[in-house]
Amino acid sequence: MSNLLVRNVDDMIVRALKERAARHGRSAEAEHRALLIDALLKPRQRTLAEVLASMPPVGRDEDFARQDADEAMRVFD
Repeated sequence: MSNLLVRNVDDMIVRALKERAARHGRSAEAEHRALLIDALLKPRQRTLAEVLASMPPVGRDEDFARQDADEAMRVFD
């Protein structure tokens, strides 16, 4: 394992880190590790709006019209 030293960190940042660590019941060092893991190694969860915006515009509105059960069963006839 490597060590990481961060210099010249603003006092507000250090205070916020310590407060966040206290809320999570861990040391500032453990909180710092957790933040780095979350920021760098975990895939970011996208919002529903981001997922919907990324969908390609395919099909026509009528392609997605609601059908009753009998109509849906005849799709392969």
